Amino acid sequence: MKRRNITLGLGTVAVVSAALLVPGLPAAADGTTLVVDAGSVLRPVTHVASGGLYALATTTTPDPTQLPPLHLNQLTQPAPGVQQLGNGATTPTGDALKVAPVAIASGAQETIRMPDIYPDFPYKWVSWNDYLTKVDTMVKARLAATSTTNINGWELWNEPDGTWDTTNAGPFNDGWVKIYNEVRSLDTVTPIVGPSYSQYNHDLMLAFLTNAKAKNAVPDVISWHELSQGWAGIGDHMADLRAIENSLGISPRPVSINEYAWTDQVDVPSASLHYISQFERYGIRDAERAYWYESGTVNGLLYNDKPTASYWMYKWYGDMTGNMVPVTASGDFDGIASLDSSRKIVTVVAGGVYGSNTVTVKGLGGFGSQATVTLTASGISGRTTNAGQPTPVLTTTVPIVNGTVSVPITNQDSRAAYEIVVTPASGPTTATQQVYEAENATVVNAQRLSAPTASNGGYVGRIDGTGDARTDSFVDFLVTAPTAGNYTVAVRYANGGSATATQGLAYNGGAWSTLSYPTTGSWGAFSNSVSTTVSLKAGSNVIRLAKGSPGFAGGSGYAELDSITLTHQ
Repeated sequence: MKRRNITLGLGTVAVVSAALLVPGLPAAADGTTLVVDAGSVLRPVTHVASGGLYALATTTTPDPTQLPPLHLNQLTQPAPGVQQLGNGATTPTGDALKVAPVAIASGAQETIRMPDIYPDFPYKWVSWNDYLTKVDTMVKARLAATSTTNINGWELWNEPDGTWDTTNAGPFNDGWVKIYNEVRSLDTVTPIVGPSYSQYNHDLMLAFLTNAKAKNAVPDVISWHELSQGWAGIGDHMADLRAIENSLGISPRPVSINEYAWTDQVDVPSASLHYISQFERYGIRDAERAYWYESGTVNGLLYNDKPTASYWMYKWYGDMTGNMVPVTASGDFDGIASLDSSRKIVTVVAGGVYGSNTVTVKGLGGFGSQATVTLTASGISGRTTNAGQPTPVLTTTVPIVNGTVSVPITNQDSRAAYEIVVTPASGPTTATQQVYEAENATVVNAQRLSAPTASNGGYVGRIDGTGDARTDSFVDFLVTAPTAGNYTVAVRYANGGSATATQGLAYNGGAWSTLSYPTTGSWGAFSNSVSTTVSLKAGSNVIRLAKGSPGFAGGSGYAELDSITLTHQ
């Protein structure tokens, strides 16, 4: 959804305070307890909701160096040849193919929003010949971009419940089939995303999927927006979709919430956090912050290329590694949490209530008898005020009783988000991250799986694809080097085949080398590793392990990836 110069944005604390009266923002409470179960697993960390619509404007806007800490997961960007002038823009921005190198370096995949080839929103329909000709041009442009590896979806239309011209184009469900077939006539590989309704609607979704199933045009990824309805119904919407799929004999599709958070929510850290908590809890594949104002700011996380208060909440989210763990909300006191078992770090981000409240973390077996707890609060300064990195308001040592610690938060602001980091009293096992789990990485044309011998319980398998930039299989590890220099990369793997397998390794878009994986006797069993040396720059780097990738001749056999470990030489 796009709107022209909406003035409901939260530019000052006074405006934020007034917005607290708007339904859909966290409600006030006091004396509540949020419970985190670090002894259970919800899902691997993939930073589901780190993304945005029109988050990137060009290869330099926003500042690319601000993006890796966010661990962007998914972007929805406009089509090649974009003409859209959303929200008062004077020139089109955000062409998915042009910004792809920056997205890849940040760990992000991109869905292409096809109707943004039109200059206006709501879109002004011309004719079927006009749109299908544009579709052909867009698809051919993507097919010609043979080095672009991160396009994972064609979004055929946007908000058809409000923008589709039924009078001149006919019913949307029939139009969907026409566009679907046109795309598939040129591109049989790239997933198709839709219907992208402005909100979840049972009757519309049932009619759409019934027709799509009958016409062999079911989307590969099902999408809609979570905006004015707020976050409270997300679980119900997912349950309803799964019931519809089951009734129609459609296998469960990945779900993309490719716009989330209303104007009075998107720049309130605790409000955005409530959406994130629901997306993580209910199995959403990806979710993107809504585009209400300007492109190229990661939807308000940056202002003049520097962080806003909300940026830091998303950075805390981006810092999460290992597994997401269950969080039990208490009224509007909700949040997200992760456990990095290799470093023994529990990270919690919570918010939504005021006063004096408590975060209880259980399941800390193996942390010892005492824990170090660090508490940090975000700002609430809105989208047009920069905010420096928050400093901890509390660092203390607390006893671990029956595997549990309780962390008090006093003077809590219901608009802010709070990060609680729990480690053994002696600190994490390593000062910086050295083990990077494959299931936490960017996984393309492969599958996240689980096994008891995997280092964090998860791994990536079925890394089988070679051929072109749409079918190649690879895993991109977004890693941070404390200092520039040579690092040993130890790759933990399994190869249950009868012969040595090979994959390509490249980093930061450089030259390819070949890694060989001797047989290990079985699949999904991890006790073996192979090592090589890479030369990394200080800060963010991308290490790609690939069966197929542009510029690489292709691997042989099959190997499954558990993790990589970086050691400075």
